[in-house]
Amino acid sequence: MLRHAISPSRRFTKASHDVVRHPRLSSDAKILLLYVQGLPEDTPCRPLSELARKLGIKGRAYQKAKEQLVAHGYVHEWRTQGGRGRWITEQLVANTPLTIEQAEHLRGAPPTTAQPSTHIPAVGEPATRTVGGYEPVEDHSDKTTPHPPSEAEPATDPEPTPGPADSHQLARAERVLLSLRHARRELHLGAREARALAVEAVKWLERGLSESDLRHALLAEHPEDGVRSAFGFLRYRLVQKLPAAPSPSPLPQPPSAAALVVCSSPGEEHVFRPLGDETECAPCRQATARAAVHVAPAPEPDRIPWRERFAKIEMNPPCPGGQPRTRAPELKAAR
Repeated sequence: MLRHAISPSRRFTKASHDVVRHPRLSSDAKILLLYVQGLPEDTPCRPLSELARKLGIKGRAYQKAKEQLVAHGYVHEWRTQGGRGRWITEQLVANTPLTIEQAEHLRGAPPTTAQPSTHIPAVGEPATRTVGGYEPVEDHSDKTTPHPPSEAEPATDPEPTPGPADSHQLARAERVLLSLRHARRELHLGAREARALAVEAVKWLERGLSESDLRHALLAEHPEDGVRSAFGFLRYRLVQKLPAAPSPSPLPQPPSAAALVVCSSPGEEHVFRPLGDETECAPCRQATARAAVHVAPAPEPDRIPWRERFAKIEMNPPCPGGQPRTRAPELKAAR
């Protein structure tokens, strides 16, 4: 392959090989990152989606490129709720991967869309540019050095966020606190106040109390001089009247095993472990039961030859009424 490259003297962007040759970044993600990196310093803040739309990266292609940049630390986002309840999304795009702590350090003051003032250049030689106290690691792949390159310290894991179970309990506690206004108007709480007190109210639900029990405990014993501050009154009750944690029930002790005894059935001597007061093992008891049920059949009577059967029939032929006919003794003698 032949190459012909001329270094541009103006209108160019310095790109790191770590970005251009990144194996897990798509071409859309690399182009978007380089485009943002090459914007002038006086460019007002714009959402990343708007800048991607200028490059023709829209829809699912933009979402995929953004997910890759976020996963590898080039893009960081924060969502905050303003004073009027509107959600604000802040974005930070860096040309080097940043950890969450480094990005929070850079975030510092909120972004502004005003035009920056005229910058007066400082006197002296230009120094290396640092990002959030992070010194870039030099690339020694093309150099031969007796010392190995320095390794960056491993990033610390972020703090674990509360799981869905904690969020569900907080929602239940907040719903109970906001419903107190319907019973007593002086216990009216705002959304932020209820969210702050829900942390203490969750402790009641975690100790086995239901929502009705929590509501009854907060509404009972109304003070004579009234309630001056609903937030302070409910916080005092949640902390001072918190029920004791239930003691864990003792684990049941497993039954002790019985001692081995000798089976009393005839045959070869063997031992077994009885479950009660039995003296024979289970196989011997089953064999005794089968022997008692399956009794030997009675012997069949001897068969009578057919000649004797016919002789008995001729001697006692059946009468028409069904009874055997008997002959008189004199007839038998005459015959």
